[in-house]
Amino acid sequence: MTAKHQWHWNIPEFFNIGAACTDLHLGSPIARRIAMIVADDRRGSSTLHYAELAKRSSQFAQLLRNLDIDPGERVLVRLPNCLDYPVAFLGTMKRGAVAVPTSTLLVAEEVRYLLEDSGAAVLVTHGEMWPELRQALEGLTGLRHIILTGGVDLPQAIAGKSLHDLDDLLVKIEHWENVHPTRSDDPAYLVYTSGTSSRPKGVLHAHRALIGRTPAVRHWFDFRPGDRVLHSGKLNWTYALGTGLMDPFHQGHTVIVHEGQNDASTWPRLIAEHNCTIFIGVPAIFRQILQKTDFCARDVPTLRHCMSAGEHLPDRVLAAWNHRFGQTIYQALGMSECSYYISQDVIDPIRPGSIGRAQPGHDIQILDAELQPVPTNTEGMICIPSDDPGLCLCYWQATEENRIAWRDGWFLTGDFARRDEEGYIWFLGRQDDIINSFGYRISPHEIEHVMKNHPAVGDCVAIGQRISDDRTLIAICVVLAPETQATENDLLHFAEQHLARYKRPRLVHLLHDLPRTKNGKVVRRHLLDMIEGTAAAESSPAPEGENPGSSERPGQ
Repeated sequence: MTAKHQWHWNIPEFFNIGAACTDLHLGSPIARRIAMIVADDRRGSSTLHYAELAKRSSQFAQLLRNLDIDPGERVLVRLPNCLDYPVAFLGTMKRGAVAVPTSTLLVAEEVRYLLEDSGAAVLVTHGEMWPELRQALEGLTGLRHIILTGGVDLPQAIAGKSLHDLDDLLVKIEHWENVHPTRSDDPAYLVYTSGTSSRPKGVLHAHRALIGRTPAVRHWFDFRPGDRVLHSGKLNWTYALGTGLMDPFHQGHTVIVHEGQNDASTWPRLIAEHNCTIFIGVPAIFRQILQKTDFCARDVPTLRHCMSAGEHLPDRVLAAWNHRFGQTIYQALGMSECSYYISQDVIDPIRPGSIGRAQPGHDIQILDAELQPVPTNTEGMICIPSDDPGLCLCYWQATEENRIAWRDGWFLTGDFARRDEEGYIWFLGRQDDIINSFGYRISPHEIEHVMKNHPAVGDCVAIGQRISDDRTLIAICVVLAPETQATENDLLHFAEQHLARYKRPRLVHLLHDLPRTKNGKVVRRHLLDMIEGTAAAESSPAPEGENPGSSERPGQ
């Protein structure tokens, strides 16, 4: 390991995310800096300086004390992107309670489930959202207080629940106690997975999680003094909660988020309007900007760094972005359980198709079924040491899931990959995503990586489509790019030119859209069910020259 990649963890006994993102900056010039700008297409832009954020989050912590909320109790936050979001989220942790960020896209029944599962004592939500929730929360035990934001008149409450107006209560709090002395390993926030195949699962993080992401400050963000960070996501999403709130706040930078209706032009317009230096999104956002707008580098002169995660970024999108904006888009791999720990950075050359290298400090390994390291360029599961500071504490109230995921000092991510001679990691997919066809184990991401380079492919997903009890064929589900045309034969011919025989799709499905979670990730299981529920595909023989019973895998 070279000096530029060396990392030494310094985990203090006591640490609090809320204080590290706010009070840490008091007494320095950062206190006068704008912490957050919310560009709301209904209410206009609003700002919050670091000194104000420190004050209001401390007042919120005191409010929880006044409501007899003890350290460790859960506070569910269901808010749009707004200035009250960091106040409630960080203020909860300053009290020593556990923040539970949730999506505003969830229906009332789903919110009730999360309140019940987390055992939340407090719900913080916008006043305009309360009417749709009220009836669904009738009879809910455990929930004692509902705090409404937005300055609306207090509506009818629920029997046994206290209803409060946030602004009215905070303005009355002139004095507050010190931040609760949380230890680094104390619970800080509880996020829920998307629940693509079952009920959402809670992932409990410690306060040290913020420290666990500090390698990304240099090795993914490339933060510089005075950065202004625009994130295209909702703050409830783990990706945005980290990169669009906690991480830049910890470093004292300005964050810009958007609320309301948006289209492809929204993001370059906001970059220009707010002099943003860093833009963070998902691949679809970058692709839409390229396809649907004429913005280019001269329109966003302050932009110097772009970041993407959530799904693989096609090479042609990366090349087109670089050509038009003069910027590279740096990708990362993470998960709800450990945020982002593998990424591309400005130090090492980018290898197209590779997700990058493990960030310094994150000693991940590629292991086999016996938890032994696999040889170079061999498929295995990405495993994280149990003592990694960025790793979650556990799955919330899920004994069996915890037993399966934590084994012999490792957290088993369920993500498969291979690592080359220079340490670059090539992501192959989730355990359930790997396609088994004619005796070969095939990564859908390798297929998608190639097929997305076809000029008519706007988006695509590769799946293993079962056509009989003993036969699975590779299918590619394609959404065509706007104003383009391509036939099934066109796409199959492209695959023949660019993919090894055993990796080529045998079936093509042209779709109008792909099923996604509320956070925008493709739900492969739903897609597979949808495709297999249509007319049965025609039978296809084994590819010429391949042995259907062979388990030998050609070299990569």
